[in-house]
Amino acid sequence: MSCQLHQFLAPSSIAIIGASKDPTKRGYQALKYLIADNFAGGIYPIHPREPEILGIPAYPSVSAVPAEIDLGLVCTPAKTVPAIIEECGKKGIKGVVVLAGGFSEAGPEGARLEAEGLRIARELGVRIIGPNTSGVFNLHSRMNLVGMPNVKSGGLGIVSQSGNMALSIVNDAAPGGPLGFSTYVGVGNQVDVRFNEYLQYFGEDDNTKVPILYVEGFKQGRTFLEVAREVTQKKPVVVYKSGRTEAGQASAKSHTGALAGSYEMAVDLLRQAGVTVARQADYIVPIAVALRLLTAPSSNRVAILADGGGHATIGADSLIETGSVLATLAEETRANLAKVLPPAASLANPVDVAGGTDANPGVLADCASILLQDENVDALLVVGLFGGYKLRFAESLGPIENETAIRLGALLRRFGKPIILQSVYAPFRTEALEALRSSGIPVHSSIEVAVACLAALIDYGCAKRRNVNDPPTACNEAPAAASAIIAQCRASGRNVLFEYETMDLLKVYGVPMQPYMVARREEDLAEVAAAFASQPAAMKIISHDILHKTEAGGVKLTLRREETMRQAYRDIMESAHAFKHNADIEGVLVTPMAQQGVEIIIGVSKNPIFGPVMMFGLGGTFVEVLKDVVFRAIPLSRSDAAVMLDGIKAKKILDGVRGTNPVDREALVDLMMRISALVQAHPEISEIDLNPVFAHDDGYTVVDARMILSSPLE
Repeated sequence: MSCQLHQFLAPSSIAIIGASKDPTKRGYQALKYLIADNFAGGIYPIHPREPEILGIPAYPSVSAVPAEIDLGLVCTPAKTVPAIIEECGKKGIKGVVVLAGGFSEAGPEGARLEAEGLRIARELGVRIIGPNTSGVFNLHSRMNLVGMPNVKSGGLGIVSQSGNMALSIVNDAAPGGPLGFSTYVGVGNQVDVRFNEYLQYFGEDDNTKVPILYVEGFKQGRTFLEVAREVTQKKPVVVYKSGRTEAGQASAKSHTGALAGSYEMAVDLLRQAGVTVARQADYIVPIAVALRLLTAPSSNRVAILADGGGHATIGADSLIETGSVLATLAEETRANLAKVLPPAASLANPVDVAGGTDANPGVLADCASILLQDENVDALLVVGLFGGYKLRFAESLGPIENETAIRLGALLRRFGKPIILQSVYAPFRTEALEALRSSGIPVHSSIEVAVACLAALIDYGCAKRRNVNDPPTACNEAPAAASAIIAQCRASGRNVLFEYETMDLLKVYGVPMQPYMVARREEDLAEVAAAFASQPAAMKIISHDILHKTEAGGVKLTLRREETMRQAYRDIMESAHAFKHNADIEGVLVTPMAQQGVEIIIGVSKNPIFGPVMMFGLGGTFVEVLKDVVFRAIPLSRSDAAVMLDGIKAKKILDGVRGTNPVDREALVDLMMRISALVQAHPEISEIDLNPVFAHDDGYTVVDARMILSSPLE
């Protein structure tokens, strides 16, 4: 379904409600820019007393305007807004931009005003941008309701929860940058129109080639991810998500009333949907420009061409840290490089020309051509002095550098592989570097920025292919046996499944589980001991009042005889009652001791913003301390699950260390897919915690399993 925002983000007529003759007022500034930019549609200043403002006839109210109006810009105080929205709705205006603050971000009275304005808008079919917004512009429609001067029109769109961040993005792109802007929206409090709708608009807007979003908090995160998955198949999307720390999250809430949520979780889910996440504010524009100008490579194999060992090393380090790999050059490539470079040159990747370009910068283009012809090379990073040979060595090198820049641009078009260049002379904007920029090759003074741009291109291409070739697996049918287990839990007045119920439920979904027996009395242990006589056993308390069994002294391990089991039973009961004297205890669960393996955790939680989310990482008792985990939204694809295994910092442990075998990755992927299916089929599940799971080279063992249901009212 087409987005509803086109009519008033590209309006044919605008009412300035609260128009003013005071140059310091927004009602004056908006009117001034519409006139100066030759806005082609109708402009209707609204003022209760003035007959005209800036030479344009004014009207006492929107109802007095003798024409249809697409958009209302509300420049009046918060207390007037509900009545103005009502008047706009009765006039047939479909969208309003509310600039004023003093709403939910300011306290209870502001929240009441905000709710009242929204109620009226919903009744009359008016959409609200804001409130507490810096405004909107659409430069292709010559509509600037923000007041930013001298902004070049182009293909970058901006949606921002901060007016100052939007200004920073515009200014970062301004100094001679190759791209301009299409539409900007300050979302403000998102009382009505949310990020997902703005993204859908940008996805449909032909003038916007790369949407950029500054986000403090989502309000419909699940829907945003669904829209992002579709939009990123057509065009790249760049998001900067603030709130990495608890202090940052608190600041975001006081600023806009937004729920920031977990930063790392949000980043993981955005990347799953194909979004490019900028980790630093000064990376936003360079990444967006690279995604606009260059084609995403087919893989992550990068060649580095350098005219100095230091830059080559820094480039290699930075690339590896992003997950890219240094391409292995073909023998033919190395032989051809040897023909144009001095004997001291390094022909392995990174390629260091070792002074081979000092007297003739054109050699750089020769080397670039050789590298780009190599089928093992998907992208090229050039680092060092290019663009400054004229300044560094001799004035006579200027024409050669300029010709080399033209040749590099031709190579970009010929091979279609991305080329990004870092130069210590980038700030000087020499003729050669300007020629490179004009040809579509980004130029940066920082190696880290150049590498971040290259990594963004690689990640975008990978995500786009993954999401189109391996979409998430949907599963909504619940087996009767599984539903019966949950129904039994509900019938007994619990929202926490006993561990053996969780084990039975997992078995229904094909997850192999350890055999178990339940002892509800000490006397039952005679039969249990006989059943497990051939192997040591583990004993765990069963109580919906005790979720963390180890902390309560509710776990005993390596039990071999009936006498030790009885003593373990008594110890567990004593510890449990000491931990919580009125705990409702069902008994104990006895299982065989599991074969040791790599301890991992697989968890699911129902996030209030993004819905059900799966977590994977290193498990055990230190999971909350190490926090080496990754997240994906459910439903998962198999590719999502496989990427999660490589997403943790300690992923090398999964490949085997100190003589141990690699874990069975396919088995873990299969486990995650089964959990994804279970959660989809039973939306009443709010939390799953499989910790630890022992990963082996031929499967896995679920050692401890917990499952919690939502309360019936949720």
